[in-house]
Amino acid sequence: MSDNLERNTRTNWSLTLISRMTGLVRDGAISRLFGTGALSSAFYFAFLIPNVFRRLFGEGALAAAFLPSFSKLHHEDPELAKQFATLTISKLVVLLGGITIVGELLLWWIISVQAEPSASLKLAMIMLPYMPLVCSVAIFAAMLHVHDKFGPPAAAPIILNGLMIAAAFAFIGYFDNPLNHMMVIGLAVIVAGVIQVVWSLLALRNFGWYAKETPKSHGEFKVMTRRMIPMIIGLGTLQINTLLDGLIASWPTLFGDAFFFGLQYPLGEGAMGSLTWAQRLYQFPLGVFGIAVATAIYPLLAKQSRDNDTFAATMKRGLRLVVFIGLPASAGLILVRNPLASAVFQGVNFTSQDAILVGSILLGYAPAVWAYSMTQVLTKGFYAKDDAMTPVKVAMFCVALNLILNVTLIWTPLRTAGLAWSTAICAVIQVSILMVYIRKHVHTIVDSDVLRSWLSTALLTLLMGGAVAITTQMMWNPTAGWLHSCWVLL
Repeated sequence: MSDNLERNTRTNWSLTLISRMTGLVRDGAISRLFGTGALSSAFYFAFLIPNVFRRLFGEGALAAAFLPSFSKLHHEDPELAKQFATLTISKLVVLLGGITIVGELLLWWIISVQAEPSASLKLAMIMLPYMPLVCSVAIFAAMLHVHDKFGPPAAAPIILNGLMIAAAFAFIGYFDNPLNHMMVIGLAVIVAGVIQVVWSLLALRNFGWYAKETPKSHGEFKVMTRRMIPMIIGLGTLQINTLLDGLIASWPTLFGDAFFFGLQYPLGEGAMGSLTWAQRLYQFPLGVFGIAVATAIYPLLAKQSRDNDTFAATMKRGLRLVVFIGLPASAGLILVRNPLASAVFQGVNFTSQDAILVGSILLGYAPAVWAYSMTQVLTKGFYAKDDAMTPVKVAMFCVALNLILNVTLIWTPLRTAGLAWSTAICAVIQVSILMVYIRKHVHTIVDSDVLRSWLSTALLTLLMGGAVAITTQMMWNPTAGWLHSCWVLL
């Protein structure tokens, strides 16, 4: 495996950029066609469910535990590595296939007893089978990363976005009930999942991955499972928090606006949609740059885990990179939040006021883009050192804090934006704690070179921010439409 971090980052970055751009087109299509009402919120809550499992079993705990084990076996005994991969994938498919069947039966029963079946549950029933498909794709991606192939995994989400965009536009005006149109988009998600699996298998065809299981491969699987358990505890807590965030935002869609003790719930039916669209905007630089660096750096850190000097040097390179990109991204998103939301989402059923609402939520997320990015790199460093418990403990503390802040801030004038501010506050606290604990693996994580790089980035960000603030203030008119907003951004 090559140690060319910059090359792999560029490959991952360029394809992730296309993926994120097509993702924005997808979400822009949904915002324009369906607006900020209950149906958009219902769709995004339903889509959240398979994605939570993807983050937990696919890109999360399983992939993080699988990659170092597969990498080690691939270099020591390639045939055993294939057996190990076959066993892991078969166990994953059986587990998630079973969860999917139980989930489908449960959703069918709930819908059958409801007087007016929830759109969220109908859409969840359609999209739940995406869960085992996308999690399998994530394991295939980890295998490709070990083979130094970053292109095919980074391109896989483009398939999903392309099919969802096609389903959104191809059926305009075809249905009287917009829910039926949204269901077609949900079916496109399943078709995309099948194609993503085929795409990943084609990318692996020259390396081979299937081999008959042996007792030795079962032993390696047990070792990986023991490593994975603390990761599942930590990431499981994080994903429960993600579901709770979604539930808090989707409460009016699922249960109406009545709350306990006769109180009216502080968030409206469109809260989940608005929150998701703001997340898409801050996740654009995070996914294109921050996660791209973390994805490219993880196999390299796993390879260097026993050489403390090279491990430390790689960690420092990663931290310099993510701050160099993340800090200006934070400032830029804060300053252009309203024209950006207008340019991406405004039109037809999505008004200028809706864009300003999304911008106000983005204002909560944006200040911590650099922190989200640093957390990705630091966590990968702990995993590479076979230390899963430290980030787990930190994550569990931050999840508890985030939940407390969530249920507090939504009752303030911040409303939906309170969920964003809570996430940002906890991200800064989390990365601060991780920076302290990483010192047991890297004694001087912030040396003079790193500090000088960060200070230079901060100075350049201030200069850029001043120019952007003046330009935006002079040029942007919130009532002029999305094309005007595009011009301002350019």
